[in-house]
Order: sequence, then C-alpha cells, then structure tokens
Amino acid sequence: MPELVVGPMLRYVDSASASIFVETDEPCTVHIEAGGGSYESETFTVHDHHYAIVDITELSQNVGSYAVTLDGERVWPLEGRPPSRIRLIPPDGPARLMFGSCRTTAPHDTAHLLTHGYDVLRSYGCHLAEAGDEEWPDLLLLLGDQVYADNPSPEMLDYIHARRDTEPKNEIADFEEYAELYRRAWTDPDIRWLLSTVPSAMIFDDHDLRDDWNTSQTWREQMAETGWWGRRVVAGLGAYWVYQHLGNLSPQERAADPLLRKLLDGGGDGAAELDAFASQADAEPSSNRWSYSRDLGQARLIMIDTRCARQLTPGDRRMLDPSEWAWLEEELAKPAERLIIGSSIPFLLPEGVHGVQNWNEALCDGAWGRPVARVSESFRQAVDLEHWAAFRRSFEDLSKLLAALGKPVLILSGDVHYSYVAKARTGPIYQIVCSPIRNPLSRLLRWANVLTQFGVATLIGGLLARSARLPRPPFRWRIVKGPWFQNAVATLTFPGPEATWYESTGDDVRKIATLRLE
Repeated sequence: MPELVVGPMLRYVDSASASIFVETDEPCTVHIEAGGGSYESETFTVHDHHYAIVDITELSQNVGSYAVTLDGERVWPLEGRPPSRIRLIPPDGPARLMFGSCRTTAPHDTAHLLTHGYDVLRSYGCHLAEAGDEEWPDLLLLLGDQVYADNPSPEMLDYIHARRDTEPKNEIADFEEYAELYRRAWTDPDIRWLLSTVPSAMIFDDHDLRDDWNTSQTWREQMAETGWWGRRVVAGLGAYWVYQHLGNLSPQERAADPLLRKLLDGGGDGAAELDAFASQADAEPSSNRWSYSRDLGQARLIMIDTRCARQLTPGDRRMLDPSEWAWLEEELAKPAERLIIGSSIPFLLPEGVHGVQNWNEALCDGAWGRPVARVSESFRQAVDLEHWAAFRRSFEDLSKLLAALGKPVLILSGDVHYSYVAKARTGPIYQIVCSPIRNPLSRLLRWANVLTQFGVATLIGGLLARSARLPRPPFRWRIVKGPWFQNAVATLTFPGPEATWYESTGDDVRKIATLRLE
C-alpha cells in the first residue's frame, strides 16, 4: 500500500478553497475528506518521486479536521496528534500573518542546540497545539532558505556520501538529493503537523540553490566552470517548482500551468519535461515567473523573486529584469489599501551598509578602474554585498514608485540573520525583517552588525558612496527597532498593524519584542 513521504501540507487557502500537497512512495490516488466532501487527485511522477496537490473547493466555513487516504487506505491524521484543520482566510483579510526565513535542518541534541539553537518554527508548532484560535496565524510566509543545499546537516552528508563520491562532495547534486533534503526539512513530527494545518506561501533565496546565487555575471561564469553546477541548478529549480512553487498558486493558476498539465496528462515519469523547464528558467528568466501575488481582503500580498529574475549586465545591474519589473509595476498599481511585499532580501538595510553596497557596485562596474573592479567583485561575493542596495538602479526605481503610492507598505524580509524594523523618514514605508528561524550568527558577526547601526557607520557608508559619485537615495530611513540576533519567527496582526517577534523556550515560545506600525 502507498505511504506518505512528505505532507500533507496545507498550502494555498482563500475564503472558499484550500490546496493540500503530498508526496507518496508510489503512484496512487490521493483522497482528502474535508467538510463533508471528498476530493481527489492522481499523483504525477518526476525522477521516480510521486506528488499530488488536491484542491478542496466551494468551502463556506472552516473545517475542524481533514483526513488523507491513499488508494483507500487512511494515512492521516496520525494517532496521538491533534487534528489538522483548515481555517479559511476571512473575506476582509487575515488577522495574523506569521513569517521568517533561514531554517537549517539539524538534530535537537545537545551539540546542535549549542551551535544552532532551537528551531523556533518547531517550537511554535508545539505552542499552537495548546493555543487558542486568537493565536493561530491565518498564513505562514517562508521568505527564503527553506533548505540549505550548500550546507547540509551531518545526517544529510552521510546520505550523500553513501550515494556517491563525486563533486560537489559536501553539497546537494541532483533531484534525488533535493527530495531527501526536503523530506528531512519537513517531516519532524511537530513541523509536519504545523505545516498540515497552517497555510503557507514561500519564495526562495540563495541557499535554496547555493550561497551568492546570481550575485553577479562573474559568479555565474565561475559556477559554469565547475562542471557540476548545471546539473545542480536544474535539480534545484525543478525541486523548488514541485515542493514550493506549486503550492503558492491558486487552483485556477495551477490549472493553467502548462508543465503541470503535461505531467498529469503524460503518464510515466516526467523528469525530462521538468528538467527542460528548469534549465530554461535558469537560462532565460523571462520564460517563467516565480513571483506571485494574492489579494488578502483590503491588503495585497506581492511575493517577489529577487534571485532568478535578476539582470546581471555590468553597468546596468537590475534586481528585476524588464519583464519582471513590468509585472511588479502592474501589481503595485492594482487597488489595495495596504501593500505587503515579500522580498527574501531586505530592501532597507542600515543606511551605512546601504552606502557600502552602493559603493561596491560602482567599483565592480569600473568606477575606479579594472584592477579595483576585480578586487571589488571578490569582496562583493565574500561578504554578500548583493541586496537591493547593490542593485542601485532597481532600489531607486522601487523607492520612487513606493513613495508615490502614498499608502502603507510593509516589506517583509529575512536573509541577514538578525531581526529589525526600519521606517522611511517620510511616508508609511516599513522594512520588517525576521531572520533566522534556525541558523544564528557567530558572536563576531553579531557585533559587526551592531556597529552598522551607529551614526558613524552611516557617515562612512555615505562618504564611500559619494566618493564613487553616486546620487543620494530618493528618501532616508532609520532603524526604529532592533537588532535582535535570536532564532525567531514574527507575526503581523491586523487591523493594527502590530509586529511581534518570538523566540523558543524549547517546546514553547516567548515574545522578544512588539512594535505598533503607525
């Protein structure tokens, strides 16, 4: 009989429908029993792995529990675990969003607790099992580095080394290893239950593929010379499409997806079709869009691909290529009282760091000559100077666009491994960062990041930017809360809105800080 490998994961949910993702160990028919109805889908197969996403439609109220059967055999819920519920998004929008990024998968033994700390997402799952409805998030946003393909856990390394002795010896190499990486990330019992009952929306960052992914054209050329990167990026994007992207889409968007239709209709193993799609998505980013948007009552959620859609032309680097930028302009122009923007990397960094990244980009483009440009490129990669500030033209274009909207904008990000809030000095534009869920900085890097918050760092960054004859940013901003370096998840509660950060106490969580966003 077929068995569950991953899931069930509650993914897309709106005011009348829900979508549930599963991976099974063999082809089968997946049934979901929910709200008095029965819904089903056949699995599709890629690289000898089997998946289904089942849409539950025409719901008029929350579902107190649902069950999963595979070819008639019930496999969920598990004995002794709380029921998995479906809570619809209220028509006027969510009351609570939860978000975070950067989650490594490592054991919870003493050694790893000392180096990695507690997994706060796991702790929040334990907390929700006992919490009242008022504490339940309506939607979980995972803003990048859901898996670490370039830094696997010791157990994952044992799995890799048992399979092969080829490059990259200590990183993920192919789809099979990505499938195992996702399985280990999402099947801890408490994580599994949380993901089965809280809807989730996701976007990648670099470690889902590899550190510094698409930081520059030079980086791409260096990776192309390795001999193994081509296979890796195809596997990484293909696995992302299956495990993360499909669940971001509404049932209508998924029904229109040509690749999914091909896999469902084709029968057999669709590995060749998935690999061809992923290869083209890497080579021609405009051939596919990973970004997506959703209406959440009076708010609009826009999740931006800040990795694959980059334009890396020296002298005209852009965070988003022309096709992606045109899409973003259209999305920002649609009616909404408030915008919630998901960007895996922060838009508003501490001003001093922003100036340094502006300066470095100019030097990489030859402002001080070719020898300095080569050194600057190495510096760019070594210390991760690749945020919006390092794509200055895109930063300025988006700054002007957001300022002209004249409406509240909440930009949610992760990546930097500390949490903070920045606010534009004019206008209701907030940068809200929560990172990491589980991957803390060393003490040295914590102190280095604390120093960037002081006025002298802002002065130095500004002077460096001026030395490269760069214009000042369209507006100024300041850090109004933070930084905090604990492993954390954050929530936004509405109508406030109010932001709250939580750290782990083991099998529960406690507040780090709360800020009302005026």
